[in-house]
Amino acid sequence: MSAADLAVQGVSWTPVKSAQPVLHSTTFNVPAGRVLGVVGPNGAGKSTLLRLLYRFQKPQTGQVLVDGQDIWSMTARDAATRIAAVLQEQASGFGLTVREIVRLGRTPHRSGFAVVGVDDKHIIDDVLEQLSLKEFADRDFGTLSGGERQRVMVARALAQEPQILILDEPTNHLDVRHQLEVVSLIRTLGLTIVVSLHDLNMADRVCDDVLILKDGHPQGFGPPQSLLTDNLVSDTFLVAAQREQLSLSGASHFSFNLPK
Repeated sequence: MSAADLAVQGVSWTPVKSAQPVLHSTTFNVPAGRVLGVVGPNGAGKSTLLRLLYRFQKPQTGQVLVDGQDIWSMTARDAATRIAAVLQEQASGFGLTVREIVRLGRTPHRSGFAVVGVDDKHIIDDVLEQLSLKEFADRDFGTLSGGERQRVMVARALAQEPQILILDEPTNHLDVRHQLEVVSLIRTLGLTIVVSLHDLNMADRVCDDVLILKDGHPQGFGPPQSLLTDNLVSDTFLVAAQREQLSLSGASHFSFNLPK
């Protein structure tokens, strides 16, 4: 798997029968191999933006380009070999094993009713190994914990051999241990990654750049250490935010209070 450049040029989206855009014109670039975090309060337009990136919805204006090619100039199958997504909703297992779920990720690479080939089996085995899922390979997906299921869904996405991985709130509903596992995994994949996050401290640690959205409008784009100022975070989330330096580690941490 190799990473690709992602360029988003003036994309916007408005629901049918609505005069008010959910996402206003948004532009940013993610160079190959970097991690972009999309942050903002509920209703900011984060999930809408991600749906445009993984070709679920077509933008009303603008383009989404992968290595300079508009994703809507590709076939759906070709786009699925370039971009994979892991969504918030945890799918039902439908009685499938972990290996069978991961195998679904190979679908864009097969034509018609072609059977799983030797190369597919090697890729599936490699992905199961990479995500420490081999011991669960023959388990029913429905018997796994939330954190284990999330790893399986990431494995299915990686089996697509994408260049770009979209993650919509990947730590949602996970306990602290499994949140840390997912965060550690993100940094090791070597792909171009766009991830929406609620946790600003996590975005600060994991992401190379951050895009802030509020009411469908971009509020800023750049490295989290310089972009996420107390004032911008406070204005975006309607809280009193303060970045504090942790003396032992040298890292920083946001604390939040209700405004007075």
